[in-house]
Amino acid sequence: MVLAALKGVGFTYAYAEHPALVDVDLQLEEGLLHGIVGLNSSGKTTLCSLIRGVIPHFHQGDLTGEVTILGRPLLEWDAAELSRTIGCVFDNPFTQISGIRDSVFEEIAIGLENLGVPRTDMIDRVERVVEQLGIEAIVEKNPNELSGGQRQKVAFASIVAMDAPVVVIDEPTSQLDPEASEAVFEIIDGLKAQGKSIVLAEHKIDLLAQYADTVTVMHAGTVVMSGPTRDVVGSDEFGSYGVVAPEVTELGRRLAAAGRPLDRLPITRGEAFDEISARMRSTHAH
Repeated sequence: MVLAALKGVGFTYAYAEHPALVDVDLQLEEGLLHGIVGLNSSGKTTLCSLIRGVIPHFHQGDLTGEVTILGRPLLEWDAAELSRTIGCVFDNPFTQISGIRDSVFEEIAIGLENLGVPRTDMIDRVERVVEQLGIEAIVEKNPNELSGGQRQKVAFASIVAMDAPVVVIDEPTSQLDPEASEAVFEIIDGLKAQGKSIVLAEHKIDLLAQYADTVTVMHAGTVVMSGPTRDVVGSDEFGSYGVVAPEVTELGRRLAAAGRPLDRLPITRGEAFDEISARMRSTHAH
């Protein structure tokens, strides 16, 4: 099934002078990790808000075009039903913690409490998620005393516990160091392995190239590129919208410009390692 389909979609926030989305056409399939990239104010966050129903249920404005989520027009969804179907993780881990619970365990359980999950089931689900995400060491700590990376893991744990089939994630690593960013992407990869559909707005293109199935490039409120990750990230057009290609892709292009092209332009470190290793073996063989 199609996760989200947008046809000719435009959106202008109430009281805004300029539209945030302009004539957006996009189709995202279920069961994949879809990366969304673009400069600030390109429309990434607005697109994420639309897919998770925050627009138009909470953010007022002028919405035009057709938006379908899981085969049903967006306006036919009940806001509560959407919140059970689509989990959300925000860019700032410090705003995702409720601030009203004394332990990480209780914080993770909030969403389940709101859904009316029986207490024994709730405890089982939280314990499973704590083990799955490897956060046993902080489960008794006060959420308000955690680091940014730890808070982001707790935010993910809350969403994983609710077991929504779709997860929309908006720049989850924006305030995290490389190690914490890698840990967050491993969690996201684990969600995909469970069959979840994921929409991820992210600026760390090296990680996105490694994990995403598709990449959509936003520019000035519209979709300018969308397709399989290799096709988009490896395209010469990719960098023309202000988005920086992965370091290894730039390396591959520099080698080609120097007359020493690799057999395949790499978009991940693993691919670069394989290509360069093959080149060295070939050189030694001769």
